[in-house]
Amino acid sequence: MTPWKTLAAAAAGLTAGAVVALRRSTARPDDPGAADRWLTVTINRAPGDIQPDKLPTPLEEYGDRIETRITPAPGDRGTELAVRLKESQGAAGTLPARLAGQDERQDLRRALREAKALLEAGEVMRPDTPPTTHETPGGKLVGLLSRRAGGEGVL
Repeated sequence: MTPWKTLAAAAAGLTAGAVVALRRSTARPDDPGAADRWLTVTINRAPGDIQPDKLPTPLEEYGDRIETRITPAPGDRGTELAVRLKESQGAAGTLPARLAGQDERQDLRRALREAKALLEAGEVMRPDTPPTTHETPGGKLVGLLSRRAGGEGVL
């Protein structure tokens, strides 16, 4: 491939990426009611096994700051545990807050995932530390993305 074709392909790729990012940012503005949404997980336990007054430690630490809802999951597939913050503090749900790791719902999501793990397995699984391999540039990138995913649950 000639240098001009390479440059043209790179410019086209950057332009396409910019267009997609612009459309995503304008298509779904920050939702002022985002803090009112329920965060829900399905737990592989019977509905009677989970009591609202005996939640696992990660959720218990929130105390009266959260509302909980425990319902049978559809199709007899366990229990749905849903939580939400009673009051939002600050700019919850805004893109800058999420990127800076200051969205209070990120911590609640993490606590909900840890509660699920505790109810199903009795422990929260963590990756080996220190890792068994040497650090490479690709490994550093994966580590950075994994730490970032901890708040949202996805990369």
